[in-house]
Amino acid sequence: MRALTSELGIYAAASAAALAVDIGVLTALVSGAGWQYLPAAILSFIVGGIFLYGVCVVFVFQFRRIDNPALELPCFIGLGLAGLVVNTGVMFVIVEGAHAHYLIAKAGAAACTFTTNFLLRRRVLFTPSRPSG
Repeated sequence: MRALTSELGIYAAASAAALAVDIGVLTALVSGAGWQYLPAAILSFIVGGIFLYGVCVVFVFQFRRIDNPALELPCFIGLGLAGLVVNTGVMFVIVEGAHAHYLIAKAGAAACTFTTNFLLRRRVLFTPSRPSG
């Protein structure tokens, strides 16, 4: 339980840094390059996810189930697709339904995806398999 609590705290800090990367890319694409907010949100989420992967394998998780980063990264991003679906859906509802600014929507979406992504990634990629029986 102590390892989970420790990893969760470090993951929270790493996620905050990844969220800053995500928001920076999102803002640059929407406000700077004139992209629509949803395609920009998808790309920025992926960029933030790649950044988070690098931080997680170096600083967050003590065990790695997959020894090959060329396989581990796509799995990490793949597990994040659940978060991407939630991220995109929440942003759409908040922007279109509540007529809020896309960055307000991003904050709501980030809050909804944090726990799901941590638990999925930790369970599938960063804990040892338990022998059956």
